[in-house]
Amino acid sequence: MSRRERLRELGVVFGTLGVIGFGGPAAHIALMRREVVVRRRWLSDEQLVDLIGITNLIPGPNSTEMAMHVGRVRAGGPGLVVAGLAFIVPAAAIVLALAWAYVSYGTTPTGEALLYGIKPVVVVIVVAALHAFARTALSGPLRIAVAVAVATLWSLGVNELVLLAGGAVAIAVVRLGTRHPWAAIGVVMPVAGLTAAASVNMLTLGAVFLKAGALLYGSGYVLLAFLRGDLVDRLGWLTDAQLLDAVAIGQVTPGPLFTTATFVGYVLAGIPGALVATVAIFLPAFVFVAAIGPIADRIRDRPLTAALLDGVNAAAIGLMAAVTVQLGASAIRDPVTVVLALGTAAALWSGRIPSIVLVAAGAAVGLAADAAGIGV
Repeated sequence: MSRRERLRELGVVFGTLGVIGFGGPAAHIALMRREVVVRRRWLSDEQLVDLIGITNLIPGPNSTEMAMHVGRVRAGGPGLVVAGLAFIVPAAAIVLALAWAYVSYGTTPTGEALLYGIKPVVVVIVVAALHAFARTALSGPLRIAVAVAVATLWSLGVNELVLLAGGAVAIAVVRLGTRHPWAAIGVVMPVAGLTAAASVNMLTLGAVFLKAGALLYGSGYVLLAFLRGDLVDRLGWLTDAQLLDAVAIGQVTPGPLFTTATFVGYVLAGIPGALVATVAIFLPAFVFVAAIGPIADRIRDRPLTAALLDGVNAAAIGLMAAVTVQLGASAIRDPVTVVLALGTAAALWSGRIPSIVLVAAGAAVGLAADAAGIGV
């Protein structure tokens, strides 16, 4: 297959995922696995798990960076760019439309009926992916112990970066002992100062979101805190209510959560602001993946880095499991959602039904349930 054909495939696969990818990074990665491992066999589960571990080591939107990694493996540098843009652009376009509605009418469609039907489907897809990942990443009692400990500690409120680093160090120390020199493992997150402006300045707007994209690890709530310091407290461009609305839209729309930037940019400065904010927040991810990609190919060849990666992988599986339990508790809560979950499990068991079909079916059931006045 020629590179052009591979690039076209990448555009179709990740463009589709950008439209149907509800549920956050864990769900996005599970949907990616359905497409690139199960259906198309571009990667093995082992390769995908390693990419998850590597992605957790760098700041930025994890699922978007996963798309870029898969694109790079499939079609080199051009594949990285095509897969990343294909995943980002549809989601950003949806958020832009909602931002227009928000500015024009003071509200946005909630999408509750759609999410009611989609979430149980996504939960089951994530569980199936976790089962496959666990067979690869949790191949011994030590890795299982790390995953269980990480899931438990995350549920108790321990920072996910601390847990990922702890998992890496635990497995490396047990496996290698003192045969390798150790240096302190840490994450330096300097906060660059920006000059406050009385009105929205495009350069300042770009700098705020470039800083977020370059430094931010963690969930949507971390993004909320990060942006609040700049946009609410220091610059005074948004109210707390507006920022909460922006993060909520990022969470309930498909694709990467960082499309929150698109919403904020449009609210502050229209389409130019949306474009500047979106490019600024996602640009560092392209740079990081392009820089770490060649190194990633050699990590498995060295005992120390391989052990650290195994630890990060085990911790990442634990985090995904904990997030899935949370999502499942809120998504599967009545007879309709139980039937949806069981039906999705049966479909996954019986054959390679495309993810878009499963998600679309869940959305249709959600809309039908809403029309019938049940469930939602």
